[in-house]
Amino acid sequence: HHFRDPDGALMATTKELRGKSADELQSHLVELQKERFALRMQKATGQLTKTHEARRVRREIARVNTLLSAKK
Repeated sequence: HHFRDPDGALMATTKELRGKSADELQSHLVELQKERFALRMQKATGQLTKTHEARRVRREIARVNTLLSAKK
């Protein structure tokens, strides 16, 4: 079951993240870090209109890291 943030962007639920293998979580983490970097650059250049995105990505990174440490 997917849910969407207010913009309609697809977010992974914690349940979905738990179903992924450690390798899948690791690759998802890399994607999130790239997204976080892009958002940081937008913020720095004053182009960030969806300020809540930064918070969403930061929290999803934390979720993935928590699950990765639990799987070890």
